[in-house]
Amino acid sequence: MKLLFSILFVFFSLISFGQNPIIPSQRPKLVIGIVVSEMRYDYLDRYWDKFGDSGFKRIINNGMVCKNAHHDYLIAESSAGFATIATGAYPANHGLVADYWYERLKDKIQSSIRDEKVATLVGEYESGKFSPVNLKYSTLSDELRVANKFESKVISVSMDPRAAVISGGHTANASYWYGDITGKWISSTYYLDSMVSWVDTFNHKAFSDIYLEKTWETLYPIEDYTESLEDTSAYEKGINGQINFPYDLASLSTPKRKQTDYSILKATPFGNSLTKDFAISAIVEEELGKDDVPDWLSLNFAAGSFLGDKYSSWSVEMEDMYLRLDMDLGHFLDFIDREIGMKNVLIYLTAENAVSHDPAYLMNKRIPSGYFNYNSAIMLLRSYLNVIYGQGDWVKFYYSKQIYLNRVLIDNSKLSLSEFQERVARFILQFEGVSNVLTSTDLIRNNYTKGEFEKIQKTYNQKRSGDVILQLNPGWAESGAEKEHGSSYNFDTHVPLIFYGWKTGRAEISRKISVTDIMPTIAYFLNISRPQSVQGSIIHELVD
Repeated sequence: MKLLFSILFVFFSLISFGQNPIIPSQRPKLVIGIVVSEMRYDYLDRYWDKFGDSGFKRIINNGMVCKNAHHDYLIAESSAGFATIATGAYPANHGLVADYWYERLKDKIQSSIRDEKVATLVGEYESGKFSPVNLKYSTLSDELRVANKFESKVISVSMDPRAAVISGGHTANASYWYGDITGKWISSTYYLDSMVSWVDTFNHKAFSDIYLEKTWETLYPIEDYTESLEDTSAYEKGINGQINFPYDLASLSTPKRKQTDYSILKATPFGNSLTKDFAISAIVEEELGKDDVPDWLSLNFAAGSFLGDKYSSWSVEMEDMYLRLDMDLGHFLDFIDREIGMKNVLIYLTAENAVSHDPAYLMNKRIPSGYFNYNSAIMLLRSYLNVIYGQGDWVKFYYSKQIYLNRVLIDNSKLSLSEFQERVARFILQFEGVSNVLTSTDLIRNNYTKGEFEKIQKTYNQKRSGDVILQLNPGWAESGAEKEHGSSYNFDTHVPLIFYGWKTGRAEISRKISVTDIMPTIAYFLNISRPQSVQGSIIHELVD
């Protein structure tokens, strides 16, 4: 009998091994980069007791957790954040210094992903004219494609086109994002000549309509949301003015009869759910991770960004979104384990930036904070320059703490650019809320190796950055912004970073890590050469 049981054990073990091998693949068959928009690290602690066991707790309890990961540069807007993660380089090098900048030679405002040379697939003219043409460096997924003679598949998915385009890189097989007008997943002719059939099939099922027929209610009794402020907080704009539960999405998304506002879905937890649904379909239909040639999926859960534009970081809505995202993440991980086997899949989870607390809330609690009225500051600056130098259009553009001067006019007036910049810097520094100011001349002439000036220098690109870059005090935000997500302070730079799956052990890493370290580490795992553009270092705790 013992011999029989031994034979049966070996037999069934061999069958199990053949179907779902215990030994991990030599290198991951699929890399999945999950970016949760505007996720502060402390959200993990704040909502921990309400998370289930299959989502965030699963990857934290069984993965490598970097507890001190940062975007260590100024102006960590979404475009800069996605590009820094994907390339392993800083904005000064990869070129996406912000979501918008002023192109001096063309005398126009440039979006980070706008490309007039491409067209939209699936019915929306303006919503798909995007490509990574402005990203100066290759991403690691680009390098993976090159290393494997373009046999590796790379797919990028997000409701936010910036995330989909930038994270997908230059050579993605396809990048998909959400169309606000149609509620369908769309792309551009940069990637595809025509939409692939499985995406058409998915769109035909009209999941966005199904989700918008729901009523968004809290998962738990609202009195249990003790980690948040009251549901009717004064620090919120809400969805079409509504700031408390429940949300009748069918009514809110049809302010005009027979015309659906599909953009509403993006600012609800169901936007994340739809993203997860689409990502699962992409894995199945594109057969990602099914052979020994590594594939790559970039997946962005963007609801936190769109929700953050309308609600406080302490809102019940934000908490409920994270509790529902935890469930979506658990469902997604279960699918990966069944479909491919977690031992064959390397997952990293992080955020493209974090976010500050609401200045209005902080001011109410007598914590130093406020709003920098940049419109007033620039208007006064223009008047001041007119008095000093005579009437002229001396300031061309202001965006995200950057002042772009009219260099042509300054040159034609035979003025010193460096002296002009310095005068502007001294003037702006007088405004309440402004902490530091550096000119482009300062940044070109000097090499800053520590402190806030080093972080500003990591952001500065000679062709795309402003002539004068300012930094606000902690707790301050630009007027018109509910929160700050472009500073170099910890509340804005500290993000989760967790590695889970293929050959990753269970550990906590406490030392400070830059998000630029993600790509060289994964390059090591994939056994491909790290791009020359990478400025980060391998996280040795993961590879030792």
